[in-house]
Amino acid sequence: MIFFVLFTAAFGLTAAGVGRFRNWSLKKNILDLPNERSSHTTPTPRGGGIVVVIVALSLYTIAANLITGDFSTAYVVGAILIAAVSWLDDLFSISIVWRFAVHACCAILAVWQIGVLMEIPFSGRENEYLKFAEVLMTVGWIVWLTNAYNFMDGIDGIAGTQAVTAGFGWCLVGILFGAPATAAFGGILSFSALGFLVYNWQPARVFLGDVGSAFFGYTFAVLPLTIKKTDDTQILVPVIAVLLVWFFIFDAVYTFAKRLLRRAKVWQPHREHLYQRLVIGGCSHRLVTVFYGVNSLTILAAMILGLNLRDYFLWIVIMPLIAQTAGLLVFVRLRTGKLNS
Repeated sequence: MIFFVLFTAAFGLTAAGVGRFRNWSLKKNILDLPNERSSHTTPTPRGGGIVVVIVALSLYTIAANLITGDFSTAYVVGAILIAAVSWLDDLFSISIVWRFAVHACCAILAVWQIGVLMEIPFSGRENEYLKFAEVLMTVGWIVWLTNAYNFMDGIDGIAGTQAVTAGFGWCLVGILFGAPATAAFGGILSFSALGFLVYNWQPARVFLGDVGSAFFGYTFAVLPLTIKKTDDTQILVPVIAVLLVWFFIFDAVYTFAKRLLRRAKVWQPHREHLYQRLVIGGCSHRLVTVFYGVNSLTILAAMILGLNLRDYFLWIVIMPLIAQTAGLLVFVRLRTGKLNS
């Protein structure tokens, strides 16, 4: 019953809040103006993700204290700082150095209170270098996904749709692994993202903005840290964390590697992500978003089946993962004519 109330509230409060934010943004002229790198053609209110942040963190605070008392102050403080610097970037454009500094501090804060993504299997568990490597790997993971998710928020609905599927995935994982607070927050994120999509589906009437996309990236990077480490979950949880945002990760890594090999200035904004190239190739935002969303749901279904048939987990997951990743590349080739431009 408590889950139903929380999830309904997440959807309703977000949808209502984004509607009010849109009206306020139009009055204040806080608009994302089209430029040569944009995938939209009309000025559109941006930064609507601030509503998602407020709703999700408020309901998380209630859920964590009502269900298990397993409330993470470090996560909430980090999420607020991430959202704050991203909101300022939406309004005024903040230096990348300052943004990365805040991201790194928030990642360190999460690791300090919650723990690492994965403990490296090694007999000398007291080895300080090993512990440092675990911390460095986790901080890198959090900072990278925070930014990668932001890079992938470039067309109507795609970041919100990914948040719906990933949040729902963490809800199911939390239930399967006996982590009710994680399950509740995953559902809250999923339904809050669904409420946002009411205004962000093509044609978008408001954009998520860096404040929303960075918040989702940071949150989905930190959520696997909240699952208690056991022999059973030690390797599985990091794998799950990657699977739940696989197509965002693959697109970001593939595009970065291509640009790096071409010696392009990888830190500069561009329109070379696979999803952007599909839009340039003539696909609608709606079609590309549905394509990514359906693929994510399929991987999620395979993952849940694999978790229930643990001995066959890798086989159940790896086959659709390879097939759908290859399918994405083929789809891009068919729509754009080439992959290595």
